[in-house]
Amino acid sequence: MISDLHVRPSANIHQSKLLVLNRVPSLQVIFSACELGVFDLLLKSQEPLSARHVAQELSTSVDGMERLLDALVGIEILEVETTNGTAFYSSTDVANLYLAKGSGRSLHDMIIYQSQTIYPLWNNLADAVREGKNQNEKTSGVPPEEVFQAIYSSEEEMLKFMGLMNSSWVLDGHDIVTAFNLSGFQNILDIGGCTGALAREMAKAYPSSSVTVFDLPQVVETAQKHFSQENDAVAFQAGDFFSDELPPADLYVLARIIHDWPDEKCLTLLKKIHDLCKPGCGVLLVEALLFENRRGPVMAQMFSLNMLVQTEGRERPPSQYTQILNKSGFCNVQVCQTGKSYDAILAIK
Repeated sequence: MISDLHVRPSANIHQSKLLVLNRVPSLQVIFSACELGVFDLLLKSQEPLSARHVAQELSTSVDGMERLLDALVGIEILEVETTNGTAFYSSTDVANLYLAKGSGRSLHDMIIYQSQTIYPLWNNLADAVREGKNQNEKTSGVPPEEVFQAIYSSEEEMLKFMGLMNSSWVLDGHDIVTAFNLSGFQNILDIGGCTGALAREMAKAYPSSSVTVFDLPQVVETAQKHFSQENDAVAFQAGDFFSDELPPADLYVLARIIHDWPDEKCLTLLKKIHDLCKPGCGVLLVEALLFENRRGPVMAQMFSLNMLVQTEGRERPPSQYTQILNKSGFCNVQVCQTGKSYDAILAIK
């Protein structure tokens, strides 16, 4: 049974505007603008620019750039004013905050990963539906069961994926780590924590707790090389969470991990964690929750289709996560729907 259901207010206006990213033609417009550097140029400029100026700076055709900028205005990502017959374009707050790479809250890496890695997989969505399996073999030649071999097929691909994971918590990280009061857990282990972005949010919210990221050796090495921070409050430990022994902890965090795998693998991992837990210790799942009535949220439904084309997993409603957790031995399952892209489920032994 779900013993406690919390609901957070809806996302702010910036996130509402970012829902345009779910519209496929609009996505392609934003993908292209990010790859070309449009948002970075406008942020750096600090003043409106003409299409000709932007085209010259970014080495594109004037006609093509003008059409791209107009489309960005149409989807309310840019603004435009006309002076003496010439259109001058400027960024909205959304573009400056989330789409320019130079912003501290940038989603640029997420967008580039979607453009270059995820969308080629989506070209085979019909085949994924027919076959019921991911499309890594068609797009990259990697067998369907070797999910992370495809994701980590090269250092370039690994960095793109890690950039995606790092920027995922720009919008949702604080809400996730404060969905429940976790101050009572002194030792927190973020399993598959990648760059440590969510772990750092955890460390900020609970400074008296120690937070460790546990991930594959090559991920830990890359995270420390490319994503480390000065005076980092987060520690890293290398290992495979399926095959290696997990360090002891009071709280195990699985953020966007369970959705990668079928129920059998999820159950194996959660039972392994349950066996390590002392009474009162727990697990925090972070996932995009589907509605029980199958009517949404549309973003979670799109995420679930992405799991079909890219992994072996799926998104699930709270009841299915509760069943898996109960089968693993956990009880006192609590669900918090944050009103953003990702939600939280806390279960205690």
